[in-house]
Amino acid sequence: MRSLIWVLFAAVLSGCASNVVTDYNDSVVFGNYASWAFAPNAGESSFVSLDGNRVRQAVDRELARKAMRQVPEAEADLLVNWQIVEEERLDQSGVGLGFGFGTGHFGWALAAPPPVRQVSEGKLVIELVDTKTDQVVWRAASRRYLRESQSPETRSKLIDEVVSEMFSKYPPGIE
Repeated sequence: MRSLIWVLFAAVLSGCASNVVTDYNDSVVFGNYASWAFAPNAGESSFVSLDGNRVRQAVDRELARKAMRQVPEAEADLLVNWQIVEEERLDQSGVGLGFGFGTGHFGWALAAPPPVRQVSEGKLVIELVDTKTDQVVWRAASRRYLRESQSPETRSKLIDEVVSEMFSKYPPGIE
């Protein structure tokens, strides 16, 4: 019974861990912002990819929930800039192989580590830029990654969840 309590406690603590990291300019009055537009270079590409459409739809939905209206770029208080930052990491998956023998207090063993491969992942970063000062006033970065191996449904769900969690921390101080 005691171990079940510890398992539940660990599950609750891991559920509290945030999947996004935010930063903001603490001298800005976020209540002054009422309108927004996508920055002309949002997504850093000459075309909008499938994930780009998913990000745009999620941002549009979340800012509408904040009662902010989307307007043409020239009339916006904030510009929304986003990008999917590609990161490389080494993935050690599988199990190693090994064998050994011995008797008493003495033995020999030989083992091979699990295979390692390089994996490319995409981390979503969203920035809000004040149009009057051209300064970033709020930034959110995901701790969850998009992978090429994910299905379109999984990618769409992940983007929706991450963008929703990002904007749950906007405006800052209201959590």
